[in-house]
Amino acid sequence: MQKVIVICGPTASGKTGLSIELAKKVNGEIVSCDSMQIYKDMTIGTAKPTVEEMQGIKHYLIDCVSPEQRFSVADYKKEATNAIKEILAKGKVPIVVGGTGLYLEALIYGIEYEEIEVDLDYRAHLDKIVEEKGLQYLYEEAEKIDVDAAKKISPNDKKRIYRILEIYKATRKTKTQLEKESRSKGPDFDYILFGINMDRDKLYERIDKRVDIMIENGLIEEVETLLKKYDKFPTAMQGLGYKEVIEYLEGNLSKDEMIDKIKMMTRRYAKRQLTWFRKYENITWLDGLKPVEENLKTIEQLLVN
Repeated sequence: MQKVIVICGPTASGKTGLSIELAKKVNGEIVSCDSMQIYKDMTIGTAKPTVEEMQGIKHYLIDCVSPEQRFSVADYKKEATNAIKEILAKGKVPIVVGGTGLYLEALIYGIEYEEIEVDLDYRAHLDKIVEEKGLQYLYEEAEKIDVDAAKKISPNDKKRIYRILEIYKATRKTKTQLEKESRSKGPDFDYILFGINMDRDKLYERIDKRVDIMIENGLIEEVETLLKKYDKFPTAMQGLGYKEVIEYLEGNLSKDEMIDKIKMMTRRYAKRQLTWFRKYENITWLDGLKPVEENLKTIEQLLVN
């Protein structure tokens, strides 16, 4: 099987910088594995690499979907697989980079997600339950149906809570059960996994600093522009930072409360990301606080062996 390099890790751990330097060394191109960077016009809050940061390295699955569109795990797996094949056909090395565990798992384990039509009546029913009993109630219902899938997500992740319930209603099988059935087919490529980690306090410092920079660079204005330009955001505006800015714009949070909340929720997300990636077998961990050159040497040594 053809080899594909994967660099995963929590938000603000240095994946972008390392992957671009690696791509320059190994004649690679990058396939983003980030559920928010796919969306157009969402740049500051998703920490998309700038043209300057990309340094001429081609990136796939960034800025390619309207925020009004739904983009599923199945969509990602299909598009990412096509991108990997395109890179390999050029004689180059595909490097999958990102922090969205669900997307990455679909690739590295070859999980096939059934395309389930959205049942709008059932979704309206779920919305009503949230209105009357709160999202925590639905999360507990999802736990009863599929405790393994529920453990992987936040009790505040409305989109994925709905997904667990909708899959079960449509198929009478749990999300976990469907994943196990599809894993037997195996992945399309030989994925070589590298994870970036670092001292927790240092990571949280980097997250806090990144949020401050996003605010300085115009995250609030970016959200205001999005709200004027698009009518609906089925998935996109659930992104970290975006929903908190909307709360601020609606007068439900002060500016300081909004910033503190974004930092807190991002730190929690980073913790969940690490928990997710630590369960991967055959992953080589890199220290994000070490010089990039040192981590590149570790990667190159493993690729040669």
